[in-house]
Amino acid sequence: MIHLICGVDEAGRGPLAGPVYAAAVILDPARPIVGLADSKKLSARARERLALEIREKALSFGIASASVEEIDSINILQATLLAMRRAVEALGVQPLEALIDGNRCPPLAMPARAIVRGDATEPAISAASILAKTARDAEMRRIHEAFPQYGLDRHKGYDTAIHRAALQLYGPAAFHRRSFAPVRALLEGSR
Repeated sequence: MIHLICGVDEAGRGPLAGPVYAAAVILDPARPIVGLADSKKLSARARERLALEIREKALSFGIASASVEEIDSINILQATLLAMRRAVEALGVQPLEALIDGNRCPPLAMPARAIVRGDATEPAISAASILAKTARDAEMRRIHEAFPQYGLDRHKGYDTAIHRAALQLYGPAAFHRRSFAPVRALLEGSR
């Protein structure tokens, strides 16, 4: 019997806009994937290529998110843990253990272990990192289609000079996180 372990990671804790995403992946030892690494260390092209391979070869994967409204309501940490729990619950196969990137574990139906920098050391967490990042990037490109003035296709909602300038010019949109200081300051300043 194989001891099924899922890796879990998130993408999008720091941005001023958009949902936070999480993924859970159970890799198939019989179908190794070459090149898995922390998604932040990979080019966008490499991430997209690996995401397709992970979806094809993994025993199971789940991708989930927590909305901007949930982030603003329960805070980014709790929203991240919620997205992680949803991703694990979306798995088609029940793992015996979950390895979580970082120093906090969401409440899960199986034992979980937090591993700081796990996305660089555990292949299943690396795979989850890649799926979460590519799913969030795709969502930010989708939002960009409706709101091109914010440049989300370039900065993916992160706090960049370009994003701050667009926020100043156009004001926060519904997809901005009102609980984050730069957005909150703009909203409070416009009262």
